[in-house]
Amino acid sequence: MPRLLPLSELPARISLREVGPRDGLQNEDITLSTSQKVQLINALAATGLRQIEVGSFVHPRNVPQMADTDAVFAQIDRRPGVIYSAIAPNTTGAQRAVAAGADAIQVFLSASESHNRSNVNMSIAESLAQAAEVAAIARNAGTSFEAVLSVVFGCPFEGDVPLDRVLDLCDHLLALGAEQITLGDTTGMAHPRLVQAVCQAFLERFPGVALRLHPHSAT
Repeated sequence: MPRLLPLSELPARISLREVGPRDGLQNEDITLSTSQKVQLINALAATGLRQIEVGSFVHPRNVPQMADTDAVFAQIDRRPGVIYSAIAPNTTGAQRAVAAGADAIQVFLSASESHNRSNVNMSIAESLAQAAEVAAIARNAGTSFEAVLSVVFGCPFEGDVPLDRVLDLCDHLLALGAEQITLGDTTGMAHPRLVQAVCQAFLERFPGVALRLHPHSAT
């Protein structure tokens, strides 16, 4: 495993994307009203955050907490300089995201077949095909296209995820036009040296590509 970087070699600054309005609220048993979500997002923007994930455009049967994402986008007070993004796993979601005025559309898939089928009921190959269509929709609308890769640091069904598979998936998504890649520790299985190894391998293979991390606590 590679050495951990000393503080002197760490970046001078990082950027943050607040994902609470989507990733946080979708896991709550209580569904907030549209007005409450709007208040939350407006308050987050007032703190100086420059990137906020407003919600996801998924079927309300699957994620009922996100059923009103269209309405939330319509009612938030958009601050200049703030990027309001949304998750869209398929073409229907991407079309809704464009109609709602999302500044960036993020497609997501998993780095393991088992988790991808459990999460979106598709194979990785099928998700990549959907990602290509989402990318085309975003490109035609002049909207940023990004990608989120789940269970990069370990899968609850398959255990360790091969690094080569992660990098190959990133390669495919970048070829589709993804402006940045988010590597997700979906179930909190990562540890510092593994994160270091994955990030170094990514940056060596894709120099200059924007890399984001989405960590989770296992506790």
